Amino acid sequence: MLHVGLCLVALFVVSITHWVYKWRNLKCNGTLPPGSMGWPLLGETLQFIAPSHTLDTSAFIKNRIKRYGSIFRTSLFGSRVIVSTDSELSYMVFQQEGRSFESWYPPSFRKVLGNQSLAFMHGGLLETVATRNMERWVSQETTELKTAVADMIYEFMGKKMISYDPVEKPSENLRENYEAFVRGLYSFPLEIPGTAYYKCLQGRKKVMMMLKNMLEERQAKPNEVQNDFFDYVIEELKKNDTTLTEEISLDLIFGLLFANHESTSQAITLAIKFLTDNPRALKELAEEHELILKKREKPEAGLTWEEYKSMTFTFQIINETLRLGNIAPVAFSKALTDIKFKDYTIPSGWVVMVCSPAVHLDPVNYKDPLKFNPWRWEGMELKGSSKTFMVFGGAQRYCVGADLARLQMAIFLHCLVTKYWWQPIKGGDIVRTPALQFPNGFHVQFFEKDKQQ
Repeated sequence: MLHVGLCLVALFVVSITHWVYKWRNLKCNGTLPPGSMGWPLLGETLQFIAPSHTLDTSAFIKNRIKRYGSIFRTSLFGSRVIVSTDSELSYMVFQQEGRSFESWYPPSFRKVLGNQSLAFMHGGLLETVATRNMERWVSQETTELKTAVADMIYEFMGKKMISYDPVEKPSENLRENYEAFVRGLYSFPLEIPGTAYYKCLQGRKKVMMMLKNMLEERQAKPNEVQNDFFDYVIEELKKNDTTLTEEISLDLIFGLLFANHESTSQAITLAIKFLTDNPRALKELAEEHELILKKREKPEAGLTWEEYKSMTFTFQIINETLRLGNIAPVAFSKALTDIKFKDYTIPSGWVVMVCSPAVHLDPVNYKDPLKFNPWRWEGMELKGSSKTFMVFGGAQRYCVGADLARLQMAIFLHCLVTKYWWQPIKGGDIVRTPALQFPNGFHVQFFEKDKQQ
């Protein structure tokens, strides 16, 4: 019996040794980029998600660039990954979407985002919502900006998409459940009570249940029209030849609300932080918007499309904020075939992680890359993407909500600098995990502009 036990132990040790050897010595029809796969299964995930207290490219990425160059291999979230900080490879990945590459997310991401993950609407309502919220902020001694802006975005998007009103249903707080979801999105996928990932899944579960209940309530009242996305969903689900399912529609809504929560609210908060620290930029921004008001025949009229398109310096502010902020720090794609790039081979089935901060903060691409300098965009393309500017992806992977995000930021800044001024109270520290976060918030006090500054 002892011999049998020893044989089993020996077999187990040999199997594990063989598995670890295969993990570290990968086969490839060519030359793999250099790098380390870390520990089996765990890979280098913990190093990747370690907090970084700077806007600069994370230490995880910078250290490996020094050691291996602009393209290297690793293992993240249980998958074999080629990390690209090379602008040419990153651009190629976006351009070859649907041919050599396809969009991909780690299994843990797919589980919390939903397997089916559009944007529409424009200005008047958002301007009204922004103004109403700022009027309320003025009455407060301090406002935690990230939370306040996120609430404002939910008020706007929630009403347009699902007729959600947090005032009518205070117990159904979408934003709070999304906060729990966001905090655990870039965490190691351990589905154990108490872990960040478990809380993330619980946050998603609660939001999805709320959305499902809202949809069912609307389906029970077929003659009640709200002129929102749910109306479209209900009509489409009635068709016999529809490809839309309830699961797809709820995942789409979940994804759109998540994208606005993270991207737009983070970007607006960051823009105000940058403007707070740069009086010259704030002055020029205010002058651009005051000129818009002066040119109006009716000063009380709302923003027009022509006025929006005239906001040249505003778009410079937005581009520079997005370049420095890197709100979406990584993008994943899976290779559909063996791909040769320079001296390396990306094997079929491997994942390429495009690391946009390494491109946007490269001194070769931008002088003094960590400096907030909106004037660097003078005379340059202010929309779209390029090899050195891919904050919204590119080609088929270009973010469908990019124009909406720019519009929201521009309208918010217009309302802010034409009617209010502010002073920082506390917070404003930034941490990346790798997503951008304000761990201590960013607390400011707002004042009406006609009152003495």
